[in-house]
Amino acid sequence: MPPTLDLRVMRYFVAVAEELHFGRAAARLHIAQPSLSVQIRKLEHTLGTTLLLRTSRHVELTAAGSVLLGEARRLLADAEQVAIRTREAGRGTRGGLIVGFQANAAAELTPRILAAFRAQFPAAQVEMRAHDFADPYLGLAEGEVDVAFVRLPLLMQDWLGLATLFTETRMLVVSQDSPVAVFPSVSVDQLADQPFVARKAPEHWRDFWLATDQRDGYPVRIGAEVGGVDECFEAILAGRGMAFTQSSTKRFYDRPGLTFIPAPSLPGSTVSIAWRRDMNSPLVRAFVQTARQLAAVNLVPDCVPEPDLPSSAHSAIS
Repeated sequence: MPPTLDLRVMRYFVAVAEELHFGRAAARLHIAQPSLSVQIRKLEHTLGTTLLLRTSRHVELTAAGSVLLGEARRLLADAEQVAIRTREAGRGTRGGLIVGFQANAAAELTPRILAAFRAQFPAAQVEMRAHDFADPYLGLAEGEVDVAFVRLPLLMQDWLGLATLFTETRMLVVSQDSPVAVFPSVSVDQLADQPFVARKAPEHWRDFWLATDQRDGYPVRIGAEVGGVDECFEAILAGRGMAFTQSSTKRFYDRPGLTFIPAPSLPGSTVSIAWRRDMNSPLVRAFVQTARQLAAVNLVPDCVPEPDLPSSAHSAIS
């Protein structure tokens, strides 16, 4: 009998093959590096061939590994499409829509979008599904949601449709006991020696919230790593670090012991509505259109509405 290939292990292999580094691949997959190494060894044993050449400083694909990488990518893409189309067919018969979000989603705009959409489609069932920091696509990549309120930066994908709703300023959140708490505003260079609370998230997204591009190459002191907003605030209150956040967080999540300080020198946090371009759903199209129309009315404090984007950053709904 031919060997049975586990899709989960295929994802592990693709991550290692693309990163050519077990540590980075493990971080990307959010698993322990020893566990990842064991899974790759088991895969090689199952297939009866060496897939990766390893040294203490270098990982390289063998000829067999290169073949498997191409086939594994196709296999995972096919499996993803099967799942997406099956879920879409099931939800279509019920007239439902699953909306991915994180933290306060699109701030004050969120309930207005939902109310307007429900007014148009009173029979449609709308489910809001929360996600933690680990998945900036908020379930879209796996087809677990139909549409999502996402925050940039995102690595663009062929399947990803994206329309910006607004951009809001960023703030620093610190414990009221921190010496920084008395500052009227802050810049990154004032915080070079301060510990920060990092998000357990893909590197490009984690780095944005740590403001690494504004640090002139100086490393960030990490005091804690967290998976969600509540964990982040608990770490800050415990004195383990501070964190940058969007300005609407103060309105939705402020609590005793926290101080929010403007960070005007930082680029803003952009909120977009995202969907899968390979899913042709009338409900998704209507939800996206509703979100864009309401965003243009400028209902969120301290933000700039951006209903239209250049073609390079804005995908038409299809």
